[in-house]
Amino acid sequence: MKTLRLTSESSSELSQAARILQAGGLVAVPTETVYGLAADAADEKAVSAIFTAKGRPSDHPLIVHVSGVDQLAQWATDIPAEAYLLAEAFWPGPLTLLLKKHPQVSSVVTGGLDTIGLRNPAHPVLLGLLKKAQLGVAAPSANPYKKLSPTTADQVYASLSGKVDAVLDGGPCAVGIESTIVDLSTGNATVLRPGPITAAQMTEVLGQSVTTPTEHTVAVPGNVEAHYQPGKPLCLMTTEQLKEQITDRDSEVACVYYSQSLADSMNTQDIKMPKDKASYAQALYDTLYQLDQSEGKEIWLELPPVGEAWSDVHDRLKRAGRFWS
Repeated sequence: MKTLRLTSESSSELSQAARILQAGGLVAVPTETVYGLAADAADEKAVSAIFTAKGRPSDHPLIVHVSGVDQLAQWATDIPAEAYLLAEAFWPGPLTLLLKKHPQVSSVVTGGLDTIGLRNPAHPVLLGLLKKAQLGVAAPSANPYKKLSPTTADQVYASLSGKVDAVLDGGPCAVGIESTIVDLSTGNATVLRPGPITAAQMTEVLGQSVTTPTEHTVAVPGNVEAHYQPGKPLCLMTTEQLKEQITDRDSEVACVYYSQSLADSMNTQDIKMPKDKASYAQALYDTLYQLDQSEGKEIWLELPPVGEAWSDVHDRLKRAGRFWS
């Protein structure tokens, strides 16, 4: 398969991407979180092709991206009032609502489950594409299963060229971390995957507590022990652990850090991360990708600050690497 490289700056190429989706093809698309691998969510054959291209298990559910809240009833049923309140507050944006699926929705999309994840993305290119194609798209991250999520079109092309019909370049992703998933299907709003929208923010909107279990077994995107992984071993250290180990490190070890106190111990291949959460999250996958392409054999990462705002970053890191012991 020849993979086309399309640019969102061209109206004709955006129309071409829409036609590919309408014809049952696969198009890697930009979102504000990470690049997604999109297919017409109403086309079982097209959705099945996503699993094949990614090497993703067929029982791992997909998120459907829609153009607005008016499409909720097309994909979900028994929609609670909380869903509309959260959509009004955070859509378009990095929040996925887990609801009871509409009977007409194929179980191929939901991994055989009776629930469906729905999101209205805050990326003008994808929103324009959804409106132009007049459909909802299933769009997991556009990468081989369990590997680093891509935040640029180049990263997508490097890993999926020859497996998808097209890559639509919409520039670097602004958020860089996958969406929050909140379960509204059981009557109690529960965060099943931490993301940029926090439980505290949703609690304020709903006027009732939104809980975040430490662990759960609900099948949602990203809820596997090993995920978001670079090709090289990623070792996670506290600041003190990194200070202790850094002087004796092998020359083929690269470091990712944020503390200024570590700066004097770093080499030219090491990368300093921003201190604020939003900038750190936006840079995380791209930083790991850069080091994955370097000549080093291992990556050491200083664990970032803790707190609810950082819970999504910590969630991704614990699945991507191993803690120093």
